[in-house]
Amino acid sequence: MTTTGVAIDLPGAVLNGDLTLPDEPRGVVLFAHGSGSSRHSPRNRAVAGGLVGAGLSTLLMDLLTEAEERSDAETGAFRFDIDLLASRLTRAIDWLGERAATASLRLGLFGASTGAAAALVAAAHREERVAAVVSRGGRPDLAGPALDRVRAPVLLLVGAHDPQVLQLNELAAHRLHDHALTVVPGAGHLFEEPGTLERVTEEAVDWFRRHLA
Repeated sequence: MTTTGVAIDLPGAVLNGDLTLPDEPRGVVLFAHGSGSSRHSPRNRAVAGGLVGAGLSTLLMDLLTEAEERSDAETGAFRFDIDLLASRLTRAIDWLGERAATASLRLGLFGASTGAAAALVAAAHREERVAAVVSRGGRPDLAGPALDRVRAPVLLLVGAHDPQVLQLNELAAHRLHDHALTVVPGAGHLFEEPGTLERVTEEAVDWFRRHLA
């Protein structure tokens, strides 16, 4: 297994990421973190570790530059700019398709909170490339019209103690072509309760194994 720091060029910005490649990977999963977070998110890294243990490559990347992160921390100007975040995920999808180590691998997206909306928009933009999506405590409603165009199978994971987000996921699920909705007992929005993040990891591993193999 190797982990490499990478830089993804975009118009007017360079985003940093961490690409992990196990031996003989079965697929690759690109992570989209939620508002106020980054590629260093401990929850996403915990899930990514489980995926790597299951033989999947992972790319955890920042969706904002350092300057944008500072601005967002003060004003919240970028965290709900789903079009911007999705465009950067789309570029990362293309970047993975350009690398010899990942070009032939089936691709999945894992999104948390607002990052899940960006992942769904990116999946609609790259339907020929994205084979599966997992949303943890996500806001699929923020994907807007793109939600109806997502063809990849989507797993929606929501905490039982997160009623507002659960309702939003239930409404969004009716617009998805292929989906499953799993309510995680005892979990709040951030899945900080004992055992809940482990359940998320198990569900994500099963979903991606099924659809990326």
